[in-house]
Amino acid sequence: MPRKILAISSGGGHWVQLRRLSPAFDGLDVTYVSVKSEYATDVKDHPFFVIRDANRWSRISFLVLAVQLLKILWRVKPDLVITTGAAPGLMALLIAKIFFGAKTMWVDSIANCERMSGSGRLAGRFADVCLTQWPHLQTPGGPEHWGAVL
Repeated sequence: MPRKILAISSGGGHWVQLRRLSPAFDGLDVTYVSVKSEYATDVKDHPFFVIRDANRWSRISFLVLAVQLLKILWRVKPDLVITTGAAPGLMALLIAKIFFGAKTMWVDSIANCERMSGSGRLAGRFADVCLTQWPHLQTPGGPEHWGAVL
């Protein structure tokens, strides 16, 4: 049985970078999650869920997002959750790890060339793998640098 992956990101560049990772998922059971329904056309051969976007200034959005993610994670039951950020991906990693025992992977945006993003720094505390796309940001204990997607 193929391993189940939940690949999640917010919109814009985060989604573009997540999609650029898709060749690594060939032959695996992948479900995509993002904040814009039109992204479903990018992954038409895979299940796709739309979630509410959230940020640290909207507690109600975070609550709605958490409920949506719990439902999706319960339905999909992934072995691995991977995200390129931002807040929706961070929340998914946290919920997946705590409540579902899934492995988690954070890939920080290539836009963060001087330091890890705020969400990336938080993810680094609990994600199984935390990656930066900039070699000079790699540190012992994480984040690690395995390459860049752009």
